[in-house]
Amino acid sequence: MGLLVKFSFATLAFFSCMTVANALQYNVGDFNFKLTGYGTSGIIQPDFETPVFIGDWRVRGQMDFSPNETHKFGAVYSIDAAATDDGRAFREAFGYYELQNTGRIEIGFTDSIARKLGVGLPDVGGLRINDRPIFHKKIVPDGPVISDTTLTTGRRALRTNIVSAPRSGAQYGLSIAGITDDYDFAVDMGLKIRRPSGKLKRAFSFGTSFMDNPHGFSTDVYAPAVTSDWRAQFTAGMNIQYNSWIWGTTARVIYDENPIGPISDGIVAGTGVSYDLMKYSVSLTYMFSDTGVWNRDVKDFMDHMLIGSFRYKYSENVDGWISLGITSETPFVSAGMRITF
Repeated sequence: MGLLVKFSFATLAFFSCMTVANALQYNVGDFNFKLTGYGTSGIIQPDFETPVFIGDWRVRGQMDFSPNETHKFGAVYSIDAAATDDGRAFREAFGYYELQNTGRIEIGFTDSIARKLGVGLPDVGGLRINDRPIFHKKIVPDGPVISDTTLTTGRRALRTNIVSAPRSGAQYGLSIAGITDDYDFAVDMGLKIRRPSGKLKRAFSFGTSFMDNPHGFSTDVYAPAVTSDWRAQFTAGMNIQYNSWIWGTTARVIYDENPIGPISDGIVAGTGVSYDLMKYSVSLTYMFSDTGVWNRDVKDFMDHMLIGSFRYKYSENVDGWISLGITSETPFVSAGMRITF
């Protein structure tokens, strides 16, 4: 009964946001203020037994100043459930300058450009498959799992992102990060190519990264923190859309040179497909993780994840979802409601 009451109150709180869903953007002269986010309330049943409450949320605020059509200055602050799980007061906090038709520079605490230009796996459920999946909060893996196919070097280091404006469907950028206890410095590069015209729409992404002297660095709660001479990463992804069908596949490779302690590098790859029909959406997503594949002194750990999801959109801001899947050899069913604004 306690779980039902908790779920009901959370759902009621989300519905109360609906009245302001279309009033969270304001323009005052050359200044623009925007607030976006979402909240998810639901349950998950590992092994189809006792249901457990799950919740997820994110709030993002952005302010920008445009003195003319060419120049734009702005600042972004966001916080979400993943950040608070790590005891941090923000997900992103950075300022930026944008020059029309040329590019953009960001300085602060944010994702690297390789991640921002990456593509994810199709999924219509509410389990955050493309960003530290929340089902592992309730279903603990039997070993280390690399659960994200998009390259990441964290958001806890002071970072500078430089990214070009899209030209002929291509966009590229460079990240430099440092001033952190996690590593000496990191350099990331990303490229995205879009072909959005016609019935067949395509997007391709590539990313690479070099991190010097990581010591106790971790961006994934399911894999041990790494201490090594250096870490190199590579990621590639593809999304293809034909009418209401979307097919995507992504992969990420991590290599640590002379790691000390538990092994946390390896490979992760996934593929998925989704289909939209009016207010209904369905998806099927598969992901494979192999941690420790490069080190012959330890046994590597392999994990398979398969999730099918169904979503019904009640209105512009409210939808419900249900997912059925298996991960870490544990089958589960999950359902919930999401409010966006």
